[in-house]
Amino acid sequence: MLQKISTDKAPAAIGPYSQGIIAGNMLYASGQIPINPATGEIEGEDIKEQARLVMKNIGALLSAAGTDYTQVVKTTCFLADMNDFAAFNEVYAEYFTENPARSCVAVKTLPKNVLCEVEVIAAIS
Repeated sequence: MLQKISTDKAPAAIGPYSQGIIAGNMLYASGQIPINPATGEIEGEDIKEQARLVMKNIGALLSAAGTDYTQVVKTTCFLADMNDFAAFNEVYAEYFTENPARSCVAVKTLPKNVLCEVEVIAAIS
């Protein structure tokens, strides 16, 4: 049975999808962008500021699912500009201390023209 994850501490879905789904003992979280869940507005002027808000939103989803950053097994990171890779990694490394498997790609455009988006798959103990 699938269980939908929903929390007001992360941005509401802006389309026909869930913030996250638990299947068995795994969380599959939708991509998070730098939206302040309280205001619904994009925040952050540069990649580091936006990445920090993305990580905060991911943390809220992980918490709502009963897990945390140490249980993340895979991330997929999308950057609007690969020149932001090093700065993004600085912020990323503060949160993903267990070094999960990862893909990181540059894309032409992200929703709402943000600089980064991150999705995660995490184990639930």
